[in-house]
Amino acid sequence: METSLHRQLKSFYAPNADCEEITLGSYRIDAVDGDRLIEIQHGSLGAIRDKVKCLLKDYDVHVVKPIAIRNYLIKRQKKDGKTISSRFSPRRGSVFDLFEDMVHFTNVFPHPRLTLEVALTIQEEHRIARKPRRWRGKDYRVQDRVLRSVEGQIELNTAADLLALIPGKLPSPFHTQDLAKAAGIPRWLAQKMAYCLRNTGAIVLTGKEKNALLYDIADENQAAA
Repeated sequence: METSLHRQLKSFYAPNADCEEITLGSYRIDAVDGDRLIEIQHGSLGAIRDKVKCLLKDYDVHVVKPIAIRNYLIKRQKKDGKTISSRFSPRRGSVFDLFEDMVHFTNVFPHPRLTLEVALTIQEEHRIARKPRRWRGKDYRVQDRVLRSVEGQIELNTAADLLALIPGKLPSPFHTQDLAKAAGIPRWLAQKMAYCLRNTGAIVLTGKEKNALLYDIADENQAAA
């Protein structure tokens, strides 16, 4: 089921309503802007990997990945019912959340006809109360996601663009703990980031220190490819 977030972002990126939900061969395209196809993907990038790979043979493709930097949680007893609670989630997202999903997209990105855009958003998450399940324990289900605002847009075209997201300078060589510290992210996410950077050619494996893999920045010409 399409969320309000997805509908709102289609309207945000499409030149007009006639350019939304266009059929192209066997594919349904979220929006078209001139010769550029636009795909909005709140879910897994892996889910559209093959579709994008196929479209890139003939078209320029712009994939928009929305990331919630703030999430306003609204909980109701039932759909359209009275609000039980509403608050901002204490968790704050960042552009680095991209790498949790990017691991499933590195065989498509980078590509000369592909732009991957991270849309930094403030969203509402609408929840419906329910009895918690025995093993999962959540006392709600997500009914809808709504866009409050787009706070920033970061376009990525090359492996060098991924590397440029890291603030400051990394030591040479570096391991994922150095990457985690530089980006201000947990090490498990830094490990996914290193995987993406290595698979896209931004960094290269140079050795090992005890159990930690060591990396270095790839040659500038390679990283910009």
